[in-house]
Amino acid sequence: MSGTGSDLEVTMHTEEVYDPPEDFRANSEFNDPSVYARAEADPSGWWASWAEKLKWSEPWHQVLDWNAPWARWFVNGKLNVSENCLDRHVEAGNGGKVAYHWVGEDGAQRDITYAQLLDETSRIANVLKGLGVEPGDVVGIYLPMIPEAPAAMIACARIGAVHNVVFGGFSAEAVRERMVTSSAKVLITADATLRRGKPLPMKAALDEALAEMPSIEHVLVADRTGGEVTTPMTEGRDHWLRAAMADVTADCPPVPLDSEHPLFILYTSGSTASPKGILHTTGGYLTGVTATHKMIFDLKAETDVYWCAADIGWVTGHSYIVYGALANGATSVLYEGAPDYPHQGRFWEIIQEYKVTILYTAPTVIRSFIKWGREIPDGYDLSSLRLLGSVGEPINPRAWKWYRSVIGGERCPVVDTWWQTETGHAMIAPLPAITATKPGSATRPFPGISAAVVNHEGDIVEEGGGVLTLRRPWPGMARTLYGDDDRFVETYWTRWGRDVYDVGDAARIDEDGYIWILGRTDDVINVSGHRLSTMEVESALVGHKAVAEAAVIGKSDEQTGQAIVAFVTPEHDVEPDDELKASLSAHVADKIGKLARPKQIIWSDELPKTRSGKIMRRLLRDIAEGRELGDVTTLRDPSVVSLIGERVAAGDED
Repeated sequence: MSGTGSDLEVTMHTEEVYDPPEDFRANSEFNDPSVYARAEADPSGWWASWAEKLKWSEPWHQVLDWNAPWARWFVNGKLNVSENCLDRHVEAGNGGKVAYHWVGEDGAQRDITYAQLLDETSRIANVLKGLGVEPGDVVGIYLPMIPEAPAAMIACARIGAVHNVVFGGFSAEAVRERMVTSSAKVLITADATLRRGKPLPMKAALDEALAEMPSIEHVLVADRTGGEVTTPMTEGRDHWLRAAMADVTADCPPVPLDSEHPLFILYTSGSTASPKGILHTTGGYLTGVTATHKMIFDLKAETDVYWCAADIGWVTGHSYIVYGALANGATSVLYEGAPDYPHQGRFWEIIQEYKVTILYTAPTVIRSFIKWGREIPDGYDLSSLRLLGSVGEPINPRAWKWYRSVIGGERCPVVDTWWQTETGHAMIAPLPAITATKPGSATRPFPGISAAVVNHEGDIVEEGGGVLTLRRPWPGMARTLYGDDDRFVETYWTRWGRDVYDVGDAARIDEDGYIWILGRTDDVINVSGHRLSTMEVESALVGHKAVAEAAVIGKSDEQTGQAIVAFVTPEHDVEPDDELKASLSAHVADKIGKLARPKQIIWSDELPKTRSGKIMRRLLRDIAEGRELGDVTTLRDPSVVSLIGERVAAGDED
């Protein structure tokens, strides 16, 4: 990758181009290609046109005040996110419309209408007010994927509290760290979360850590298991959520808030340093998620059933399960379980039952589907699907093509989206009725977004490799790191100047101006002085017909500094052996170069993943280096690491 320190050139096969299906283009509200030019000619006016679709208590005086790197969007305007997500739909006569089809891991099902969600949200908001929560106070949320999770988030927005959601699979220590650094006043949790049919205590697991959270004055506990799990309650501090909601009314008017009022804090994982508390504000963020959700998914709120198969604990869930979806009046699926529990056809079963039309999921999940075999989805009626989306990491071309051909067929465009917790909403993605797509590329910046690939000197690369940058402010951008303005500037706004955002991803731009994300610039392996992106090697491996999934890490090596270790999951009908290892090594050498050949290949039936499908490469590095693994409770299946460790110890290598 020129511009990122690599001496090897990666060949991107850009000849495969898929035009939008004619029927899709004809039936789309967003089928005018001139939208790109219009947004580029007047980006402020473009974003203002989307902000005008929201309900404002007071109009803004200025679209953007930009004092790099500090941005204020829709200056002096006032609105309430909760009102925009719920009240205005109910007032328009759509209170009976389903907001969420909730599907529990244990088979429980519940439909929640917009009117019901407004009632529950208002009651939780009144409970919080009764506990002394005021505008600007931080409320922690540590819940499974149950209806109380979005209701709690929107309740905070209703009264101007700032929510700090922690992924329900994280440990008590992760919760403690995030509550302490944000000085949270109230914590909302549950008695337990279900993990493959087994209830795992949440509140009881937090009790010891709560002693080290001095700012927490009250704990609200949702009863997920109906008393199956012992839940110790401290009098005066701990309260059952449903009982508290029953004691208040649903009369809670939304508080008009300044457009720049903080909406939420979301902490990054902190795999290399202390977690960063990404702070997003009200008006700009809601404008950004509303626009991108509506256009990228070509949403028809009256007829679509939309499923973002992420977790609310991540930014994808914030933006496209909760705020973007509800602001647009969508009907969504809210799913609690894993993709393969209680069986590997669970996703397709849900799509068939609810006639899902839009599916938005992660490449790691798609690769698991490939591994399990196409006969599983072939056994279900998926004809309701009309659009497929990908999120979380760059999708490899083979998974992209499988997703399209096996799941969607020619009728379904695939929208691969690139964005970050820091950006708030999707930044690079095709518009499905306009943009021709290429397997593996997120294609073009969303209208109004300015992105460019630059080399080491910061010069824009017209075609070739480098690092990705964002060249002007956008409404959903993070405003700062909570309590640490200096770190915000140093991390994102220093390398290329205070008016250019440093994404931190390696990327290439092809002859058509399409952007290919190659992975984090710090996810590199230095082999004999040659810097190789882990994503490059992983993409080459999963391009082999016998490989379902792969993860690559660097391991210390006396001769080369670092050596490439590949953890590979073969296709379900492939027998892993030495011949296949040789074939994979040759395949990588052919695609990238001999230096990129893995020194060690470890077979694994499954890779360690979080419940949202993210591969935990940190754990793989620890296994390869023989380090203590620490907490593995965030994994979908913690037993995976033991099996991989046994194979590493047994010397399963080339």
